[in-house]
Amino acid sequence: MASKDSITHWVKPDDPSGEFKRQQSSFRNRISREAGAQFPPEAGRYHLYVSYACPWANRTLIGRKLKGLEDIVSFSVVHWHMGAKGWRFATAADTDAEGEEVIPDPLAGHEAFTHLRDIYFDINPEYAGRFTVPVLYDKVARTIVNNESSEILRMFGTEFDDIIEEKYRAVDLYPAALRADIDAAHEWQYDLINNGVYKSGFATTQEAYERNVLALFEALDRAEKHLVESEGPYWFGKDITEVDIRLFVTIIRFDPVYVQHFKCNIRDIRSGYPAIHKWLRTLYWNVPAFRETTNFLHIKNHYTKSHTQINPLSITPLGPLPNILPLDA
Repeated sequence: MASKDSITHWVKPDDPSGEFKRQQSSFRNRISREAGAQFPPEAGRYHLYVSYACPWANRTLIGRKLKGLEDIVSFSVVHWHMGAKGWRFATAADTDAEGEEVIPDPLAGHEAFTHLRDIYFDINPEYAGRFTVPVLYDKVARTIVNNESSEILRMFGTEFDDIIEEKYRAVDLYPAALRADIDAAHEWQYDLINNGVYKSGFATTQEAYERNVLALFEALDRAEKHLVESEGPYWFGKDITEVDIRLFVTIIRFDPVYVQHFKCNIRDIRSGYPAIHKWLRTLYWNVPAFRETTNFLHIKNHYTKSHTQINPLSITPLGPLPNILPLDA
């Protein structure tokens, strides 16, 4: 069974490397429209548990909206605070976690569940991993299908196409002609940017911090160069792909959280990376799926009040103000 230390200690206290090492997701089944699939794409069958604070969960919310799955896959949002028992569900007494579907666990049979971990233990009482979001849950089989965000995003991109409107079927987040380029971008962006901010912020030695933060900014320089040279407005031109989604969720959190909280302060986005900044604001202000799934209250409070290993007094900085600048700034 998962221990308290496995939740609140992001780097094991006895690890001399000081390096943050992300755990692999545990549930890796798939929704598939292939005949006889264990988890077929059916409207109303699946529920998505997410946190607005978590960039990995944010990926799936964006994909859900871009693909028009609002009436196909339900969702609910945990409270932004993560304590010793992991993510908890909001209660009627919570007045500090505004946002769509920030509610107690809404599923039948889960009335006594107070934390996300209750779902994991309900399926496997001996579960010993982290209690992560997102969680894609099958209400019929009463089990977790998948808790790996990249795979949920990929499923949302294709497996419900037979039951959604034509305009949403036309949204192709992983087009065949770009797959090699998308996969190549994911490889370096995940390691050096998406996970790089965590490897910088959770480092427990100076050497681990400096190594990872320098690699992070070298990767941001690479992203800036790509966007300067591209025709835009998105990573691969005029159509949004998985790369835009997976990079956006890190960059939207960069100035409000990662600069100060994770010590990623060599440069910020708004003053140090004009092309990334323009790309970010274009997605946020022009594409509702990105703006409507971004909740800065949850983002800022979660990191600064849950990560007491980094910020023991749980004080949340007010800036930068505004959290994101206007498109024409």
